[in-house]
Amino acid sequence: MRVLIVEDEPLLADAIAEWLREETHAVDIAHDGAAALERLTVHAYDVVVLDRDIPAVHGDDVCRELVGADTAPRVLMLTAAAEIADRVAGLSLGADDYLTKPFAFAELAARVHSLGRRSRPAAPPVLRRAGLTLDPGRREVYRDGRYVPLARKEFAVLAELLRADGAPVSAEVLLEKVWDENADPFSGVVRLTILKLRRKLAAPPLVETVTGVGYRIP
Repeated sequence: MRVLIVEDEPLLADAIAEWLREETHAVDIAHDGAAALERLTVHAYDVVVLDRDIPAVHGDDVCRELVGADTAPRVLMLTAAAEIADRVAGLSLGADDYLTKPFAFAELAARVHSLGRRSRPAAPPVLRRAGLTLDPGRREVYRDGRYVPLARKEFAVLAELLRADGAPVSAEVLLEKVWDENADPFSGVVRLTILKLRRKLAAPPLVETVTGVGYRIP
């Protein structure tokens, strides 16, 4: 998934981002509401972790903008206020979930994962195709019963290919879903990751290149 963190405390934003990246998500950070709205016009996010009290454009206004969008991401709102009235107010703006500070990173990650499932078409918890078994919860991959150790980006790319159910996935879509905004689109990082993935999955080859279109697992 691609996640945007909107948090004006840099240390907290970085800590959340690192935790979610360990969960194989692509994560971008904005430190104020104006920067968040700008990124949302560029990237298609699955989930936005939105601190309510942020500068430039208040989190409430960012949430209203998101709810009015054609393809709105799911919103997990963060706040230091623990009063029920504050939680109700946040949810009434259109937020999908609410978490008060301080919070456990494991809980935040679980809520992000849950919201991400809602932002996608329903998919089986364990993905299977062509002798491959990918378990997102355990972050394990097997080919014909053989365990395949994968790096985080390799795992995320394989998950996107399996979710496509045989349809080709372009390098642009993989870059959007698996890497964050710091990735250079001209670096060939997608092609290199596909090469590593093919090598680890071993013969016979599973990941096909569809010339001019992208990659698929038929």
